[in-house]
Amino acid sequence: MRHRVVVLALDGVIPFELGIPQRIFSRSRNPVTGEVLYDVVTCSTRPPGPVRTDADFSILVEHGPDALATADTVVVPASYQLGPVYDEGRLTAELAAALAHIGPGTRLVSICTGGYVLAAAGYLDDRPATTHWSSADHFQRLFPKVRVDPDVLFIDDGDVLTSAGVAAGIDLCLHIVRRDHGTAVANDVARRSVVPPHRDGGQAQFVRRPLPEAGLATTTAARAWALDRLEQPILLRDMAGREAMSVRTFTRRFREEVGISPGQWLARQRVERARDLLESTDLSIDQVAREAGFGTATSLRQHVQAALGVPPTVYRRTFRSTVAGP
Repeated sequence: MRHRVVVLALDGVIPFELGIPQRIFSRSRNPVTGEVLYDVVTCSTRPPGPVRTDADFSILVEHGPDALATADTVVVPASYQLGPVYDEGRLTAELAAALAHIGPGTRLVSICTGGYVLAAAGYLDDRPATTHWSSADHFQRLFPKVRVDPDVLFIDDGDVLTSAGVAAGIDLCLHIVRRDHGTAVANDVARRSVVPPHRDGGQAQFVRRPLPEAGLATTTAARAWALDRLEQPILLRDMAGREAMSVRTFTRRFREEVGISPGQWLARQRVERARDLLESTDLSIDQVAREAGFGTATSLRQHVQAALGVPPTVYRRTFRSTVAGP
């Protein structure tokens, strides 16, 4: 049976975020058979009928809260009409009754302020979580048991995952596809959706700040140059030179645009290259290390273990079998 994703549409739901799970999961296909890998259904807290959005239209939802009992994964998108959930940190009786349908072991996912619903239900107690950067302080005050991280695009805490605002829901859903079925499937969905398969940095890059001076150089060309030669030694001064900047200016500008340091960014790109090679080739670990720019198998193991929580051999065994399986 396909993995079933049930999306809970609350009154005041933001249409853009409501559509993200449908777009990402329903376009995910087995690369060998072409079979769709997820069933996606939308439900509300009431019997089937209209649900108000924050736009000038309502949507007709064809499933009631009992659909939550059939879910392998439940996704709660943001709403601008959370009422006591947002104001007081408590569920309404209707919402509590709907969430009671969720069975043990169901994976829980929130997009943006949908995390308020998970927190009010107690699912985020003593867990790391995130939400839109503009709501992070309020979220933390309202739910002091939650370990709020306002700087990341999403947090994967195993069976509970939360994302930052709006488009970060795309990042999180692609991450879930990648976790479930491997990089090749997630990258295919990203290409079909015309979005990057993996965005760098966190929310800090989107927080309001003074606009740069007109015509001021960015770090885009340096990043593109580095991506074309990840297998080679790349020095910070070489990247800065591509943009005709001093190392100090380049590092500051890079952090402003990407949200992390150039060294952290390079390590992440090389881990992504290694993941792709581990999944899609039969190269030895030593060869993967060289092709990804880590140089030695020891360095590769250290970086992959730190980023993914497992050594390269375990990652390959898991995702090669996942992608190639029926």
